[in-house]
Order: sequence, then structure tokens, then C-alpha cells
Amino acid sequence: MDQQQMDQQQIVQDRIRKIVALAIVMLMLFTLRLIEIQAVRAKGYVERAENELNKSATLLAPRGTIFDINGIELARSISAINIAVDQTVVNDPVKAAALVAPILGITPAQLLPDLIGTKRYVLIAKNVAPAKWSMISSALDQYNAEALKVKGGISKRLGGFIPERSYIRDYPSGKLTSSLIGIINDQGVGASGVESSLNSTLAGTNGKYIYSNGRGNIIPGSEQVSVEAKSGTSIRLTINRDVQWVAQNAINQAVSASRAKSGTVIVMDPKTGAILAQASAPTFDPNDESSITLDKLRNPAVQEVYEPGSTGKVITVAAAMEEGLVSPDTVFTIPYSMKVSDGTFTDHEKHPTQRLTTTGLLAVSSNTGAIQIGQKLGRESLYDYLKRFGIGQSTNSKLPGESAGILHPVKKWSGTSLPTISFGQGYSVTAMQATSVFATIANDGMRVKPSVVAGVVDESGKYTPAQANESVRVLSEQTATDLRAMMESVVTKNGTAPSAAIAGYRVAGKTGTASRFNSDCKCYSGYTASFIGFAPADKPEYVVNVTIQDPQGLHWGGALAGPVFKKVMSFVLQSERIQPTPASEVTFSLTEASLKTSSKIPAKSGA
Repeated sequence: MDQQQMDQQQIVQDRIRKIVALAIVMLMLFTLRLIEIQAVRAKGYVERAENELNKSATLLAPRGTIFDINGIELARSISAINIAVDQTVVNDPVKAAALVAPILGITPAQLLPDLIGTKRYVLIAKNVAPAKWSMISSALDQYNAEALKVKGGISKRLGGFIPERSYIRDYPSGKLTSSLIGIINDQGVGASGVESSLNSTLAGTNGKYIYSNGRGNIIPGSEQVSVEAKSGTSIRLTINRDVQWVAQNAINQAVSASRAKSGTVIVMDPKTGAILAQASAPTFDPNDESSITLDKLRNPAVQEVYEPGSTGKVITVAAAMEEGLVSPDTVFTIPYSMKVSDGTFTDHEKHPTQRLTTTGLLAVSSNTGAIQIGQKLGRESLYDYLKRFGIGQSTNSKLPGESAGILHPVKKWSGTSLPTISFGQGYSVTAMQATSVFATIANDGMRVKPSVVAGVVDESGKYTPAQANESVRVLSEQTATDLRAMMESVVTKNGTAPSAAIAGYRVAGKTGTASRFNSDCKCYSGYTASFIGFAPADKPEYVVNVTIQDPQGLHWGGALAGPVFKKVMSFVLQSERIQPTPASEVTFSLTEASLKTSSKIPAKSGA
């Protein structure tokens, strides 16, 4: 072998050694990389792969149910499906739109824009019935099964449609309790009524679930809950659906017949503060969005303030009796009109000067008589009793947006404020506050906070009653007892509301026909007609407040609100099996003459 051959062989051997060395290095690098992948970064790569395959979604929690006092559902959550789309895996948007749109009740042209693009999440349908998603899923499965039978069919599969569990809020009673119960908004949060004020109790806590993503669709059986959803707490209200039905129908008819702006009926247990019914008109159907307006969402029972008028006279009379300034038989000279400061005040109907007792001036609702009692009290004392009765303060009834009403401090009173306030004008209340005033008299002088919540029901069905409502003494028991007997005269033929009398029962109450302040013109325009009463008068079980705003034509409280009171109270007494009561053995005279004789009682002089 010559030198040249040896050199060539050496070159070959060197190349071989280099190749072997390089191979060894490559093998070592590959081994190290493999070790890194399998040992060092294994978890990260697995997680990345799982993230590509697995997706997470919110597991919505159902809101708590709202029941009436007897466990009847007034609001409930029903299972539904939200349908979303991953645009990046919709292989054939046109075909998908043609297949899915008819099931959703829309046109392919309406759906198509939501299927085209690069967004990973587009909500195309909200709160559809589970059966509708089943139809879509079946249609997709059938199409995809056919696509697999042809060459290249895998690329023609339709994917990207993702169902998410949801709930819709259903209101079985419809319009019956809408102003009280309210609605939820598109985000599932309470927007009005009890749904809003008790949202934190009713709302559940959402969870999460993971599912395997197979070409844009959930792989059946792959769903796995990672965080459990917690249902909201259910609430039992004090509302009795049957009483609510009677109250709602009665106020609907009254508002319609009188062409009034609105009307409210409240039924209350004066001993506990429990609200058995709270009906308002006009109303809306919470299951029909087209019937809902911002104005109708307001609850007039707690949000609309008005000057009470003659129903406020019971506060003036009660205060004077409690202070020992008058008795039921104290006699007053009652003129048709009287001048105080720079104002002249009159009764509602012209009459000659009369000699009426405190009971009599209350029975005929005399403004000039109430002014004289207010003058005996004085500003500070009258203001103090108005505050004791809860005027100018929210009742904290658990209803949203509740107004405190309007009661100006004494230092802002003018020369005509005392006479005006004495007969129920010059300050404003809500229907709930006015109901509470009469409930205080019915409850032997104890004011109990109104409430619509009886208790809560947890997920296991365990019922926990709410704490007893707070109470405070406003009047002595004797004053309340005497005042109730005096107020019975209002529903007699000599009073202003014989239409509120109920055969076999002792009924007491007071009418109101107040001038209505119009914020648009900053003037008084129209009237507020009302009647608030309780029965049986000797041992009151229930208070009913009927308030009608801005009736057209006939506007007297006795004529408009009295019959509604009678209809609602009669049903409550009968349904609750309250026994008829015998006639009162204690009666108070209405006139000076009748204190000694049985002289004819004078004609009505007011509302």
C-alpha cells in the first residue's frame, strides 16, 4: 500500500470517527431532550395537551325559589341552555347556519355572521329549552354521521356549537304579584321588587365544570364538575296568594272604573306586621318582557309618596287624646270655614256651624274640627306624634326603593303648616306607612314594623322563620281602644264610608280625599282617594289600606275606596274563619245634642 492510499484511508477513518462522534453527540442531545420532556417538563406538556383538549365553563347556580306563606311558588328557576359557538372550528358556516337557524326560530342570514370569524366564544342563543338544544345536537350528529360516509367527510363535519347550563326565571302567578316580587335582569341579578332587595339571599354561587373538546363539540360523558355550584337560598313570604288574588282583582277593577293613574291595596296583620297582600295597578307580566316598563317596575306601595288627607286626622286626634287634651265626647264648635294666619280653610262640603264631639268631627271628617284639635296640641307636640307613628321614616319592610316620605322639621313650618298638617296635608307618606299608622291603633297602640319575609328555606328544605318584628309603644292601650270605637262611626250611615261596613262585623276606619301634588306643574292637581280600616273593631285581626291615585270624576275616598275595602276585608275575615262580632256596648255621641238626647245626627260635611 503506497503512501497515497494510506493517506486516503486515514482521511476516511477520520471522517468515520467524526461521523460517529457527531452521532454520539446527537444521541446524547436527543437523550437529554427526552429526559427533559419525560421528566423535567412532563407536567407542563401534559397540561398544554390537556388544555388543548379540555375546556372549562361556568356552572351556573339556580336562584332560590320565592314562596307564599303556604309554600306556593311565586318565582322559581327552570333549567335552560345557553348555546355558544367557537368560530375557529365551524368548518362550514353556511351549512351550519342553514341547519341550526330554523331550530332557533331565526333565519340563516341572521345566524351566519355569528359563525364566521376567529372568536373562540360567541353566544348565539340564551336560555333556550333543553329540548331545543337536543334538537340541534341531534341534527348535528345526523349530519356528521352522513358526512363520514363519503371520502374526505371528516373535514366536512360541523362543529363548534357548545351548550352551557343556564336557568330562566319563571313566575307562575304572572301579574298577580309582579310589583311585589319584581324581576331579574339579563345578568341574572334582581332588578326590582323582592328579587332586588333580597338578591344576596336568593342568588347562588356559580361553580365550574371541565369538558373534553372534540372538534369543537363536547365529547359525551366528558363533563366533570371542578367546583360545585351552590343554589341560592329560598324565601317564604308572608303573602297569602288567595288574599293577593282578591286584592289584585279588586284594585284592578277600581282603577279601571275610575280611570285612575294607579291604585294600591295592602293587607296587614297588626300584631305581627306581616303583609298578607300587597297589590298594585296597573301592573305587568314578569314572564312577558313587552309588558314591562320602568314606571310599572316601581312599587307604588313603598315608592310613591302622597299627602294622606283625612286619614291623617287619626294621628291628630290620637295625639290629643293621649295628651289628655280631648276625650271622645269633647264638644267643638265646627264652622264651615276658618281663617288661620294668612290662610282660609274649609270643610269639603258647605254646612252651617255645628256642635260636634271629637267622635263626630272624626266621623264626618271635619277639617276645621281637626284644625282646632291641632291648635290644642301645638306644633312641637303634633310633630312629635307624627314621628312616633313613623312619618318621615322608612318602615324597612324589605321592599326596594322604599321612601321615608316627607315631614319637614318644625323650624321650617309656616303659619299655615299647623292647621294644614292637622287635617293631613302638608306632609307625605307611602301607603305602607299609612297602613302602619292604622295597624298601631289596631294593635293597642304598639307600632310593629311591617314585613313581607316570613323566613328562609335552605337547600335541604329546612325552614327557618324570620325574627319577630320590632315594636314600639306609641299610644296607651286605653287611647287606642277608645279611638277604635270612635272610628266605628265612620262606617255608619252618619259617617263618610257606609260603603265599607260589613254585615255581622264591627268595622272601624277612616276615609281620605286629599288634594294631590303634581310635580310637573308644582301645583295641586287631582286627588288621592283612600280608606284604611280594620276588623273586628274590638279585637282587630287585619288592617286593609285602599289608596287610589288621581281618579277621574268621582273622587271621594268613601265612595271609591270603601267598596274595595269591603270586598277584600270580607274575604280575609271569611277565609281566616274570623267569627262575627256583636255590636259594641260602648258608643260615643257624635253631637252635643246626642250627648243627652237621641237627636238627629247632622249631615255629612266632608270626605
